Amino acid sequence: MNAVAAIQMVSTDDVESNLRTAEYLIARAAERGAKLIVLPENFAVFSAKKMRFWAEREAAEQVFSGFLSKMSKNNAVWIVGGTVPMLPPENLIEASVSPRVRTTSLVFDDDGELKGRYDKIHLFDVDVGDAQGAYFESEQIEPGSQPVVIPSPYGNIGLSVCYDLRFPELYVQLVAMGADIITVPAAFTWKTGKAHWDILLRARAIECQCYIVGANQGGVHSPVRRTWGHSSIVDPWGERLGQLNEGESILVRNIDRSYVQQLRQSMPVQQHKRFTVTANTSKALADVTRQYIGDVSDD
Repeated sequence: MNAVAAIQMVSTDDVESNLRTAEYLIARAAERGAKLIVLPENFAVFSAKKMRFWAEREAAEQVFSGFLSKMSKNNAVWIVGGTVPMLPPENLIEASVSPRVRTTSLVFDDDGELKGRYDKIHLFDVDVGDAQGAYFESEQIEPGSQPVVIPSPYGNIGLSVCYDLRFPELYVQLVAMGADIITVPAAFTWKTGKAHWDILLRARAIECQCYIVGANQGGVHSPVRRTWGHSSIVDPWGERLGQLNEGESILVRNIDRSYVQQLRQSMPVQQHKRFTVTANTSKALADVTRQYIGDVSDD
């Protein structure tokens, strides 16, 4: 048994204040026995308009990676660093190539060593109908393309971020790559979170037969921006081990990797799959659909 923590924040446009809050919450989670700590999406830089500035600062000064390395080493914990803005890998030398950034989850071990990064794949370009209205992440953010699983003493950690939660194919891929735990740093809006956050976390846990650690932003960030909170840790059977409400807080729960293995042996869902959607399958279905529509229109 090992303890994991989901940290919930209400980040603001004040980056230094956000880092101080994260430092305090990480230390409290470690004091409560957490060995793996997950921060929320945009825990340090919440303003989309400031992401490029801070991505360039990170490239030059390692503002966020240095902070996360220090926190993990000082507290002897593994940290999934929510997300921070970073320049796309190909832009590290010539930052002017693209104005967009990656929103990146960095993972550090308990010695402060970087073990890997995941760049958010699915971007939130959605008209929610809340006070802010529409969200267009792709205006500031460039999508990643590679699923990432990182071995750790507490299980293989599959990485995802917020809107990724709505795309089960990514999670199936993470399990195929060996994930026992999947982390979900998020900033789910109040409206979408109220409707879907809990059910999506539990659905992904059940489908993947793994632990899901959802670390969400949770509160009022501005007159037009409110996030749902309700950070949660879900076991491979889909049971909530714990859930927060709104506001800054910490959720710490024990997880058991052997339970994942036991469940997958007794109910080998992944081995029972008879249909997998691949790029070729999608193209074939699209071709069949077009042919069918063409046949109908010819009558």
